[in-house]
Amino acid sequence: MNSKRLSLFTVVFALTAALLFGAGSSDDASDRKGTIGFSVFDMQYGFFQQMEKGTKDGVTDLGYNYILHDQKSDEGLMVSGVMDLINQGIDALIISPIKPEAMGPIVAAAQAKGIPVIVDDIGGGGTDYDVLVVSDNYGGGVMAAEYAVKTLGSGGSMEAATIAVDPSHVYAFRRTEGFRDAMVDANWKVVKELNGHDKTEEGYTVMQDIITANPDVQVVFCGNDPMAVGAAQAAADAGRNDIMIVGFNADEIALEAIKAGSMEATVQQVPYRMGKMTAELADRLLKGETLEFDDDPNRELWIEVNLITLDNVDEALAELK
Repeated sequence: MNSKRLSLFTVVFALTAALLFGAGSSDDASDRKGTIGFSVFDMQYGFFQQMEKGTKDGVTDLGYNYILHDQKSDEGLMVSGVMDLINQGIDALIISPIKPEAMGPIVAAAQAKGIPVIVDDIGGGGTDYDVLVVSDNYGGGVMAAEYAVKTLGSGGSMEAATIAVDPSHVYAFRRTEGFRDAMVDANWKVVKELNGHDKTEEGYTVMQDIITANPDVQVVFCGNDPMAVGAAQAAADAGRNDIMIVGFNADEIALEAIKAGSMEATVQQVPYRMGKMTAELADRLLKGETLEFDDDPNRELWIEVNLITLDNVDEALAELK
């Protein structure tokens, strides 16, 4: 075969391959804009499952490749896994960190390679991240308190207690602060403030302590739904179904508890929307756009929250399907 015939054969083969295999198609990973990695707190929780779904949908809809890393609630795994993402050559990093105070080396490594860092919820540990997307946590705590006061009334003899998230989760801790401030303003006594470190089992044991030490408590606000479900079970086991229990997140397990009557309400975050927003922010940063914030000094963007009770729990459950 002479060189002219070989050249013609090569051209025909290339054109045929393009038609057969879709060369130039946006579905080809090599033709996408780049790669965005997401390191998620823990995929065993419904909240982060919804966040991951929104993040993935947002990233792929915008034309990027997507890589997921699950921290599985492990600080060491968070650091090693994110470093691996950075070394793989991702173009942007989205992270919901199990330990915000361990973010320093991660942000430094990302910045050294020009990789923007978008934090979704939890907190940034005081690091120089590009933007943090977080629910209106303080406002959500106030919302829970206003519901309790509207339902149960106000007055100096009324008692409330709180079960807070891990103190390192500084943004989520605002939920308890908002609830406490609003209850005090309504002349309630906040008789006990304990920590459940985000866990169902600790919510259970802490609730037992609250019931024992403060038998007249009428409402307990929990900083997340896993703790609220544990607290509700402790109240049921103690025969104290008269205590109003309000959670935060609108996880499916809490929504089912509201339907069953063991929880009164939860404040709904919208993790799917949060995830999609982080993808959009990553895209804007990669394009060199300037962001505007709800809180400029801390580079925060806030997502509205909603109150879920028996009146609208079915709608909230339908949104999870």
